[in-house]
Amino acid sequence: MEGDQAVGVRKRGCSCTKDDFLPEESFKSWGNYVKALKETSSRFVDRVTTRSMDSTELVDMKARSQHEMKKTLNWWDLIWFGMGAVVGAGIFVLTGLEAKQDAGPAVVLSYVVSGISAMLSVFCYTEFAVEIPVAGGSFAYLRVELGDFMAFIAAGNILLEYVIGGAAVARAWTSYFATLCNRDANDFRIHAHGLSPDYSHLDLIAVAVLIVICLIAILSTKGSSRLNYIASIVHFIVILFIIIAGLTKADTKNYTPFVPYGARGIFKASAVLFFAYVGFDAVSTMAEETKNPGRDIPIGLVGSMLVTTFLYCLLAITLCLMQNYKNIDKDAPFSVAFEAVGMGWAKYVVAAGALKGMTSVLLVGAVGQARYLTHIARTHMMPPWLAQVNEKTGTPVNATVVMTVATSVIAFFSDLDILSKLLSISTLFIFMLVALALLVRRYYVSEVTSEVNKIKFLSCLAIILGSSICISVYWASTDDWIGYAVFVPIWFLGTFVLWYFVPQAKTPKIWGVPLVPWLPSASIAINMFLLGSIDRASFERFAVWTVVILVYYFLFGLHASYDTAKESEKKGAGDGTHLKRIEEGNVSSVKDSADGNANNVSAVPTKDSV
Repeated sequence: MEGDQAVGVRKRGCSCTKDDFLPEESFKSWGNYVKALKETSSRFVDRVTTRSMDSTELVDMKARSQHEMKKTLNWWDLIWFGMGAVVGAGIFVLTGLEAKQDAGPAVVLSYVVSGISAMLSVFCYTEFAVEIPVAGGSFAYLRVELGDFMAFIAAGNILLEYVIGGAAVARAWTSYFATLCNRDANDFRIHAHGLSPDYSHLDLIAVAVLIVICLIAILSTKGSSRLNYIASIVHFIVILFIIIAGLTKADTKNYTPFVPYGARGIFKASAVLFFAYVGFDAVSTMAEETKNPGRDIPIGLVGSMLVTTFLYCLLAITLCLMQNYKNIDKDAPFSVAFEAVGMGWAKYVVAAGALKGMTSVLLVGAVGQARYLTHIARTHMMPPWLAQVNEKTGTPVNATVVMTVATSVIAFFSDLDILSKLLSISTLFIFMLVALALLVRRYYVSEVTSEVNKIKFLSCLAIILGSSICISVYWASTDDWIGYAVFVPIWFLGTFVLWYFVPQAKTPKIWGVPLVPWLPSASIAINMFLLGSIDRASFERFAVWTVVILVYYFLFGLHASYDTAKESEKKGAGDGTHLKRIEEGNVSSVKDSADGNANNVSAVPTKDSV
């Protein structure tokens, strides 16, 4: 201080401190941390048996980001975000790979199966996104319905989904860029001879593309939307060109045999091609930046998925009519197919369109994954530094940069085939959990659902899950059909009893999934079934990742979120807000949020606790 004048000194470099990452009481000292570790079991039980409220996600969690995200998006933006999120590496790369290795010309049926599964999941996501319009997407939905622990397991897989998805698309970007330059994809990669073949081709171009995408995503969500809109228009013009020009060179002889690998090949390809639909859930993370979530999200999600599935099927038909499935190139199938039918010049148009499409996928992925991480960090399951929203740009800069770094590391090393299968496991698992959470939301509310109906609901849920798992395991282990004659009727019976004998405890106020419980029950079954089509090595990698996130959770995430919840309880007790465990039967009214979400949050009984 000099007189009445204050002189500030600004430090250069990073101003982050330990409290930006571990501000909770358990990490204030080594003694506190040791005490917290000793209480791990009781804290774990506390987190498993409590759930968040809608109002907590809508008001309290958002407040922890210091600044609001800007509401700039409408249904038109969401439709283009949805299409930009999914029409990329999946159709331009995996179509050829799966047609050649697993499905043949019947790859179009594989797209139909995975499209149906994705559409069922879209409906489940939409109801949640309308009623809980926050950046957390499925993480927030699961926190409200299934509790902190299941939400964290899903969160780990959500982050894995986005990191792997971005890495896979970035490597595919390099492949099509090589085609545009008349070179082989690996000509642009560094071959590290000392590494495993699956991880030996180092991709610097993929890393560079991800860095550019990160900068765009940081600057502005609306700006990202406009860029995605322009890129997607160019992309869809190229898709129409591929379909029209390709069908002029169609040869029906290439469709014989139509199903060379049998039904198992179709479903095996469906499980991998689900990768082509990954990304639509990123639209739900933009609900916090949507002007009218109740209207815009259903139109954006459902509309984009219908258009996408139709285009996927047309492109798959076109590819297999142009070239025999045995001769399809697995790295750049459409470009090589045009060259094979004497339209070599067209491969440059295809490659340019593919690059545009994959750029859109990377951009939407970067926007979506950062918002997931932001909301997870708001709960302190991840460091709260990642939850900060930049005041000037209205975007989560820290989360965007961290996710880009993780994606770049994976993209630098890993092969596309490895990434796509691991991604499908993670995605199918999350979509199954969201469908399960929707059933819980509709059929169980404390002090509304009677004890008898609760028992009936849990019994039906166990039958639906158990029969779906049995069908999946049976499919993975044998070619016999007898098991389906047993387990499918059991699944049907469990769903029928739930529909006919158990009353719904809650009705959506704005937009609801039709045909409940049939639609979410079918989503659970088909997602579990497709999991049975994925190879063992991918499940082993999935298991390793699950162990990693559990170790992190029990060492850090559990204690940070526990301390944060208890601090919120103390504040709630001070202002008269009583937060209790689920089974204590307290029924809370959800507060209308002050930022324009009043139409999306109803004063209805909801789950208890933070």
